[in-house]
Amino acid sequence: MDSVYSINIERAVLSSILFNPEELEDVLGVLKPKDFYLPAHKKIFEVMVKLHGDDMPIDEEFIRKRVDSKDVDDSILLEILSANPITNTLAYVREIKDGSVKRELATLATTIKKVAIEEEVSANEALDTIQGELYKISTDSATSELKDMHVVTHDTLSYIEKMKKMGNKHLIGETTGFEALDRRTTGFNAGDLIIIAARPAMGKTALVLNMALKNVEAGKGVIFFSLEMPAEQLMLRMLSAKTSIPLQNLRKGDMDDQQWTNLSGAFDDLNTKKLFVDDGGSVNINQLRARVRKLAQNEANNIKLVIIDYLQLMQGTGNKDRHQEVSDISRGLKMLAREMKIPIIALSQLNRGLENRPDKRPMLSDLRESGAIEQDADIIMFVYRDDVYKERDEARKEKEAKDKGEDYKSKFVNKPEEEAEIIIGKQRNGPIGTVKLNFQKALTRFVDKENDHNHAPIEMIFETVADTQKETSIDIPDIF
Repeated sequence: MDSVYSINIERAVLSSILFNPEELEDVLGVLKPKDFYLPAHKKIFEVMVKLHGDDMPIDEEFIRKRVDSKDVDDSILLEILSANPITNTLAYVREIKDGSVKRELATLATTIKKVAIEEEVSANEALDTIQGELYKISTDSATSELKDMHVVTHDTLSYIEKMKKMGNKHLIGETTGFEALDRRTTGFNAGDLIIIAARPAMGKTALVLNMALKNVEAGKGVIFFSLEMPAEQLMLRMLSAKTSIPLQNLRKGDMDDQQWTNLSGAFDDLNTKKLFVDDGGSVNINQLRARVRKLAQNEANNIKLVIIDYLQLMQGTGNKDRHQEVSDISRGLKMLAREMKIPIIALSQLNRGLENRPDKRPMLSDLRESGAIEQDADIIMFVYRDDVYKERDEARKEKEAKDKGEDYKSKFVNKPEEEAEIIIGKQRNGPIGTVKLNFQKALTRFVDKENDHNHAPIEMIFETVADTQKETSIDIPDIF
């Protein structure tokens, strides 16, 4: 064990602080008392930190008054006072930190043996415990140094020059899949946590599937954590959006020769892409982090985007109240986005209280467990389709009339293409506001308001849908 600590190095650092107390500020940026191996050194450092906090002198006399002779032998303090002076204190500090992390890893090895063999717990519970402990070690060992103005201005200039070489393009991150949204957000940028929230039936899953499709088609790697529906259902929706074949036709295998040909081509194309789906149904932040890291380590996967559907279905990692669990999950996702330098999109539910308002357009306060999510997110978007509420109102009126024995002719027209609003409620580095898209319900596809030349004309698509409905007498339901 002597390879993971050095009494001489610990003594030298404490001596350096005694002779130059101003160095403690730099040391505190890296070390904590627990990083010292010798208990007496640990205690002396604790006293130094306390004196510093109380704005008291850090010298021999004040330290002696505050340490118990049972904890610190007088000879240990004399050895510190007589240690040879060092010039590069931070190099010694990093050695102490390195040894501390290695000791914690050695302790973790004992923990692994204990939970895997000695304790009567399931394999998943053991994994959760181990991943949680490893995460604590990794976050505690992460250190960063302050940047002076020269470094900051140099890095900023490099960024501006990089943007200039891109030709002042509006898209500098990963595409949202929609030109109007790209222009408003510059895309989803490295390290961003993006929250997309809506009430049920608004199509938020369809929206992120459209975003995933656009990115995988561009050769990017996308990881999709589906906690609500199996991978096959996700793929059916993605194929419908990609091929312009109505979802109901795909579900039943009811397609003509041309549609089968288009479907075969779509499969051939998607088989060359990098989409990874985890549809296990439950995942906590430690498991999610481990799976993302594993895939991202392979550069061939080219992971550029992670999507979680949806945040409230993620599990906690301890016996905490749900509000605290969601706070930990939200913070964990933001830290993972920064660590991996990729954007992470998490879907979120909204409180049902907004249903009681005349204007049901969402706002930030409608987010469930909104405090932590609102704080951690770089971008918060809401999906809103007014036709969903109009259809519900007409259905309710029709039912009420039927219950009274009255006739009621619904005024709602089931349009093939509905207007959708993407409301940007928060954007840390850009404007807020509303972007309007069109939603093609039968295809589970959002498109820009302008004519999209990459897709079949909407009239043609829904003529096919109408014909199918006549033949089969099956209504196309709202699938969200």
